[in-house]
Amino acid sequence: MTMETKKNIFKEHLAAWLAADKKGRGEIIKHICAVAKVHPKSVPRSFKRVQMHGSGQPEKRGRDVVYGPDVIAALKEISEAASHPCGENLHPLIPEYVRIFKRDGEWKHSDETTAKLLAMSVATVKRKAETFSHIRKMVRGRSTTKPGSIRALIPIRSGPWADAPTGTAQIDTVAHCGMSIAGDFAYTVNATDIATLWGSRRVQWNKGQSQTIESMECIDADFPFNILEWHPDTGSEFINWLCKRWADRRKQKITRSRPNRKNDNCFVEERNGHTVRKWVGYTRFDAEEIVAALNDLYDVLTPYLNHFIASKRIVAKERIGAKWKITREKKPLTPYQRVMARYDIAKGVKGQLQTEHEKLNPLALKREIDRRLRKVFDVHDHHRKPDL
Repeated sequence: MTMETKKNIFKEHLAAWLAADKKGRGEIIKHICAVAKVHPKSVPRSFKRVQMHGSGQPEKRGRDVVYGPDVIAALKEISEAASHPCGENLHPLIPEYVRIFKRDGEWKHSDETTAKLLAMSVATVKRKAETFSHIRKMVRGRSTTKPGSIRALIPIRSGPWADAPTGTAQIDTVAHCGMSIAGDFAYTVNATDIATLWGSRRVQWNKGQSQTIESMECIDADFPFNILEWHPDTGSEFINWLCKRWADRRKQKITRSRPNRKNDNCFVEERNGHTVRKWVGYTRFDAEEIVAALNDLYDVLTPYLNHFIASKRIVAKERIGAKWKITREKKPLTPYQRVMARYDIAKGVKGQLQTEHEKLNPLALKREIDRRLRKVFDVHDHHRKPDL
């Protein structure tokens, strides 16, 4: 029985209820309980509700709505500009995004809406953001890692990553090969600083040694601080004489992971998925023209991720029986915020980075990223080859 049907029952018996004595009302209660399956104590209240309710007055139940459609629209705008992170990572970014949007005239919402948005708790942001968050389904890719012949000369890194100084970068290649590693195709060289999670990435054609070194030079120049150590896996594109001599000339150390231990490079491996695969996917890029288009995309995507996308790091991990209890940071931080909080980075570097940060707008960057991403797939469709 629907609620509307129950209302009609009470409206039909309202006149008899008002005219009946105590005994007559008891009979009405028994009849309504048998028909509508309601509790006897609720019947008088329901009759009173029907009696006091005017015909032209809309019925209103439940708690008052605090965050209306205007606030949800403002939250959705910020979530889209931040590429739909989870609510916990989105909540601390809201004041910064609002400030930048107001500065650049992109904020069209009222002061009342803004105040309510800034007053939202983490739980409310999580609950509201779930309704319009975007979830992409990931598939598995192909491995192209082959051990280099001089890996015995490159030491395996030991010690906890928590003690790594700023400038210790994990680096890896991501193959844009589709479902086959046959033939020629593009690779992304992805690097992540351990201490600050600052990242940079470049695209190259295949993964020859000289091309990999050129990508590493671009990444080194893109980092705001000096890179002290490169930490790749055992792939031959990094573990070779050419790369070792190049690093020695620059007084940069090279260490490597243990073979078949993917978690040794956990920081860059997870960003292979969170960054490269999330934005570019698993499409096969087997035309050389795509390299320039992808690098143009990364020129905008890299500052967007470093300055405006926050994450929580694991601070403790304990094994309890068959499960792991993981404790993360209470407040998510962007790589830019982590750099500004580090003690081992010069004030001049921080000042220059802050000046650059004040010129950026996450919404403008996101629009440019979407435009350049469309261009990437336009180039791909124009030069597309039959799937292998």
